[in-house]
Amino acid sequence: MGVKPAIGRKSNKNPPIFSHEFIIQNHADIVSCVVMVFLVGLMVQATSPTASLFISLHHNVSGVEPTRETPKGEPFLYEAGWKDACAVFFYSLVCIVMHAILQEYFLDKISKKFHLSKSRLSALNESGQLVFFQLVTFVWGGDAILREGFIFNISQLWDGYPSHPMTFLLKLWWIVQAAYWLHTIPELYFQRIKKDEWAARIRHASGAFAFVALAYGFNFQRVGVCLIVLHALAEFVAHSYRLNIILRGEREDFLDKFLSVVNGAVFVVVRLCSLVLGVLTFYFGLAGAAPLLLRVAALSLLVSFQVYLMFNFISEAIKQRQEARQLALNKPAKKEKKERPKKEKVKKAPVEESDLPEVDQNTNKTLRQRQSAAVKAK
Repeated sequence: MGVKPAIGRKSNKNPPIFSHEFIIQNHADIVSCVVMVFLVGLMVQATSPTASLFISLHHNVSGVEPTRETPKGEPFLYEAGWKDACAVFFYSLVCIVMHAILQEYFLDKISKKFHLSKSRLSALNESGQLVFFQLVTFVWGGDAILREGFIFNISQLWDGYPSHPMTFLLKLWWIVQAAYWLHTIPELYFQRIKKDEWAARIRHASGAFAFVALAYGFNFQRVGVCLIVLHALAEFVAHSYRLNIILRGEREDFLDKFLSVVNGAVFVVVRLCSLVLGVLTFYFGLAGAAPLLLRVAALSLLVSFQVYLMFNFISEAIKQRQEARQLALNKPAKKEKKERPKKEKVKKAPVEESDLPEVDQNTNKTLRQRQSAAVKAK
């Protein structure tokens, strides 16, 4: 019996069951089956409490649990708790399935159309996934900020700390954030990422997951969602610019210059806004409400991260400018080398009379005789 290849990993060969190749080719189907087990368990009365622990959101502080019979009115409010770890695990499985769908129906088709090299293909897959995720993060988080009214009343970011209950959509947003960065670790194996790229990607995913976990665990969800939404905007523009570079090849067009300017401007503005928001919240807003050590640690971590990002951005910009300048200096030298042999070819060596045809030799003799006769006559 044939084995159906996984989403985005099709092959004509049927690898042995439970082999590495089998798991890689069919990882999306396997994970989809696990997700279906949780969903079916939610409909069975005996297993519903266990399945609900992974699928539903818990730690409701509204006083009532959300059910179909609950009348509509005030939104349900939630707080952070240990049961959220189960939800993060379940939604990380969902992220793996969504990752495979996006890979097959969008990124694989783009890569086949442009015939990219292996290095460009790896960069396309990474930036393509992150562009989609950062766009969802920005739109979803921005909607939550507008609904909560943080942008119109910034004092809500610290008022009432540490009691900062979350609405259903805001808590689900935090769960999905943690789940996404958690799912990127097994994706290194599923997507056949080169071993030399693992360290950088693991550091990136671990740092993002740690920031989400710390902000969520220490009840900084309100200021955290604002900081992550700002960062998502900068990341979306940066990876859009990177995708344009990957797909355009070596030619430079107006879109590339435009995205380069936008990327630099958005990056600087986001970094400054993040620093101002962090100082305003941790240094002034939470004064007296949160322990001094916690405030100093949070602000130090935020400032260090912004400085690190700014340093990397400036270093990369200087490196690209130096490479462009070096390329511009090398181009004229190459042209001169190519033109020199052409000029040498134009020069022809003098042709001896013996190499000419017989008719031309007789003509030359006649001309010389006439010239000598004219000289004697003078």
